[in-house]
Amino acid sequence: MRSTALILPFAAAFALAGCSSSGDHAETPSAKPAARHAKSAPAPTIGGAVVDPAGTIAANVAKAPNLTTLVSLLRAAGVDQTLTGPGPYTLFAPTNDAFSRLQPGTVDTLLKPENKASLVKLLTYVVVPGRVTIAGLKQQVAAGGGSARLATIEGDALTVTLTGDIVTLTDTNGNHSYVTTGDVPQANGLVQVVNGVLIPDLA
Repeated sequence: MRSTALILPFAAAFALAGCSSSGDHAETPSAKPAARHAKSAPAPTIGGAVVDPAGTIAANVAKAPNLTTLVSLLRAAGVDQTLTGPGPYTLFAPTNDAFSRLQPGTVDTLLKPENKASLVKLLTYVVVPGRVTIAGLKQQVAAGGGSARLATIEGDALTVTLTGDIVTLTDTNGNHSYVTTGDVPQANGLVQVVNGVLIPDLA
């Protein structure tokens, strides 16, 4: 990580950011009555909070008890307004636990007015244009011979690999994050919950 004056306040903290998450058929006379009724899929959730697939990313993450830190930062940076727009977007959403592994005071530092530019870069780095599904990421990794590059709206790329069957994201500083809850549907995209804070080049 560069030791410039811009990123120096965050350097030690961000070193801790990584985590090292039908067809129709006629019934036969012998069919059981219970077989006539397909079970409805469970409602999608984030952190136990039920997601409204007709709601926006910004509205749904605001309901999630495990994403409160992210939501406060999105609002402070104004990036929540982007995630209210039509998109579509895919948000790789770090949990509260992910932020808690940063050096104490890092979030407060990011919220200072003089650090807003860095905060915006950090948050737009975890937003990708389009609906980026887990299956799609795995296909890209396979096509890329084991890794793929994912463009973000911030400009820097995320590197995608697989750890077993788990989608793994690596930022520009080498921090790793894993998708723990995937493909949560939104009216304007998808949310992929991740267990580490991904950091762009803040120089």
